[in-house]
Amino acid sequence: MSWHNIGTIDNLVANSGVCALVNNQQVAIFYIPQNPTAVFAISNYDPIGKANVLSRGIIGSIDNKLVVASPLYKQHFCLETGECLEAEAIHLPVFNAKIEDGSVFISSEPKVTTAVA
Repeated sequence: MSWHNIGTIDNLVANSGVCALVNNQQVAIFYIPQNPTAVFAISNYDPIGKANVLSRGIIGSIDNKLVVASPLYKQHFCLETGECLEAEAIHLPVFNAKIEDGSVFISSEPKVTTAVA
């Protein structure tokens, strides 16, 4: 797996999202310091609102799933799976993310997941 260094932990905003360009694709990165995983990365593109806005969404949880609510039409996307809770057929690309020695890394390609039709 190839990793892309997007900056340092100081470039992230706790309990919020930022956007980074990874392999010519906008990726929304969410930093949740109280979570053991701490950093999550999904596509920034909201397929329902048809805009790159998810990094501006509000983080929360529904049924023990960590989610971001789209700032456009308020659909909730799971940060771990990319699943849209209101439209289960919609899944966003999810990227591996990690913090090492204060630097933030995102996988260059999305995780391979089981597609839902």
